Amino acid sequence: MSEQPFVFVFEEDNPQRLDKFLVARIPELSRSRLQVLIEAGFVTVDGEIPHKAGFSLTHGVKVEVEIPPSEPSRLIPEAIPLEILFENADVLVVNKPAGLVAHPAAGHTSGTLVHAVLAYAPEIEGVGGERRPGIVHRLDKDTSGVLILAKNDHAQRWLSDQFQDRQVSKSYLALVDGAPPTPNGRVEASVGRDPSRRQRMAITPPNKGREAISEYFTIESFAEHTLLDVRILTGRTHQIRLHMAFIMCPVVGDTIYGRRQPSIPLNRQFLHAHRLAIIIPGEASPRTFEAPLPLELTVVLESLRR
Repeated sequence: MSEQPFVFVFEEDNPQRLDKFLVARIPELSRSRLQVLIEAGFVTVDGEIPHKAGFSLTHGVKVEVEIPPSEPSRLIPEAIPLEILFENADVLVVNKPAGLVAHPAAGHTSGTLVHAVLAYAPEIEGVGGERRPGIVHRLDKDTSGVLILAKNDHAQRWLSDQFQDRQVSKSYLALVDGAPPTPNGRVEASVGRDPSRRQRMAITPPNKGREAISEYFTIESFAEHTLLDVRILTGRTHQIRLHMAFIMCPVVGDTIYGRRQPSIPLNRQFLHAHRLAIIIPGEASPRTFEAPLPLELTVVLESLRR
């Protein structure tokens, strides 16, 4: 990337979001990458730093974008086994096990999926950012299932934009305590940081959180539990866990938003990213990837059916 800043003049008569304007002008950067640059102060509008991706541009303003130089990776590859569901030159699709953190974060500086992928596919280093190479979406530590990674910058932009524009279909299997109010339903409840416990998320008033929408469908009913197919239309942190708890049927094994003592002996939450449908680079229609239910969750269902 050139060290010279990008310079544009907004010549439209109707106002437009800053990030939307820049996506069309700098196609080599994904919208999420541009939003990070805006929030970090690398974008100015008439010499002022807007800090918000939704800043409204008006006719005649000058927009400058500085691209900071990439830093060499400090991540050390680790030979952690991976269950690969699909791979080509652009993407890597894995079945992430419960207990494996997706990328380095506070308290998890090693032993993550990213460290494992760097050992398996070294070319992914630096793709989309030094700390989270290849990552375009995440799964909670104790959630298993399908996760797709980008192997190059083009794929990173291609996949990230689909997640950003809600063009990805994501389906989860969740065993919950009790039963939802209706066999099939839709939950619309905003999600934001818990103001009293910042490490947790919470259901919030619409003006204090981000829109979150989940749809659920009953697969199988048991005496005290229900197996659901949950499809998320937005991708908020802990969204399914919060929404299920919100309708009084928390995910089994979720000791944060559900029961402190799990109703079924299980050292993880019963939440599995079962299916992901997305258009991969070079293809015109979505491709569907599926991850089988892990053995420990299959055993739970078999015990409930007896």
